[in-house]
Amino acid sequence: MKAGYSIRNRLLVGAAVVLLAFMAGAGLAVQRANTESVRAAYFGRLQSTIYLLLAAAELDAGGALVMPPEFAEPRLSLPGSGLYAGIFNVLRMDQWQSASTLGLQPPFRRSLQPGQWRNETVDGAGKSFLSVSYAVTWKASERESPLVLTVLEDRAAFDREVAAFTRTLWLWLGGAAVLLLLAQLWLLRWGLAPLRRVASEIRRIEDGGQSRIEGRYPTEISSLTDNLNNLIEQERERQARHRDALSFLAHSLKTPLAVLRSALAEPAQLPATVAQQVSRMDDIVQHQLGRAIAGGAARFAPPLLVAPILERICSALAKVYAERALDFSVECPADLAWRIDEGDLFEMLGNLLDNGAKWARTQVLVRIWREPGSLCIRIEDDGPGFSDTESILQLHVRGDERTPGHGVGLAVVNDLVTSHQGELKLSSSTLGGGRVDIVLPVP
Repeated sequence: MKAGYSIRNRLLVGAAVVLLAFMAGAGLAVQRANTESVRAAYFGRLQSTIYLLLAAAELDAGGALVMPPEFAEPRLSLPGSGLYAGIFNVLRMDQWQSASTLGLQPPFRRSLQPGQWRNETVDGAGKSFLSVSYAVTWKASERESPLVLTVLEDRAAFDREVAAFTRTLWLWLGGAAVLLLLAQLWLLRWGLAPLRRVASEIRRIEDGGQSRIEGRYPTEISSLTDNLNNLIEQERERQARHRDALSFLAHSLKTPLAVLRSALAEPAQLPATVAQQVSRMDDIVQHQLGRAIAGGAARFAPPLLVAPILERICSALAKVYAERALDFSVECPADLAWRIDEGDLFEMLGNLLDNGAKWARTQVLVRIWREPGSLCIRIEDDGPGFSDTESILQLHVRGDERTPGHGVGLAVVNDLVTSHQGELKLSSSTLGGGRVDIVLPVP
């Protein structure tokens, strides 16, 4: 037998994969958004420094750039502060640099279209910088001088800020993922608890500790437990029928065997006695075997079309009673289907139709129809009818000893109908003979 698999493990693995994929996607999206936001903030501050330089810049009469010794941004005056500014005078081809660039040669931009802004990341002097550049045409004393202003900031601070946020983000996301997985594990354990209880009850049934599944379960599995209970009850009924049939068979055969033993002392009567008792034992065996194999309620049987079964039985009986030219009238919808074992249906209809054919003078009428919650079967004949509607359902009771048969058919049918929780009723037919009505409830 193939090894089983755990539904809980499958659900847990699936949930973990989905959760981790979601966390990874969400984390990457948040990380990228934060990086872009921090970069935009840094570029915004650098752009403000550009405006500060523009406000402080002057040109002398010779077109040379004149800048104040100090600025409102103190880092521009502090060497190695990480914030560096430079202005390139295109006409004079000279470069002004802030005091913070002392000992450094930052990669200031020297060419740019007037009025254009440029935000970028540049490398130089062994470092990486965030750079904002702006080109302007400066007018002074009726002279124009193109200037390119550039402000750089060491990227190390930017990288530290982004890295700190990234560590915090993934730490919290990882913790949240672990908590969610633990919560998912608990939810799966709680959600699958009814299945574990069902399995525990089934083990107790197998060990003989209880007879059926007794717990109350969610609607999603209540139909499963109901079906299991039905299967258990049907199996027990089948076993009981087998035990009863064997017990009855053993008990019923005692008398014929005793008669045969007694007949051995009278050789002259032995052949007739043997034939009579063998026939009786054959009837007993047929009846008890019929009871033992009765299928009972067939809730799990596939729907069976009734009309083809009925036509086969009527066709066979028409050949058996061909010399009497009996008329078998059948009324049954072609699409009528019912959940019942095919052998049970053959046994019921075959015995009833055979009984009707034995007693009928010219006609046997069969009508099968469906009503809400039940299947109705009615078989009528135009024979003499039933003289006793109670005792005739017992084994070996026959309506007329002159008619061939052993008094077994109706008793077997009665047992089959009872095993299906149905009802069998004998009455007088409108045709003048007997009528048998069977009502079978929905399995």
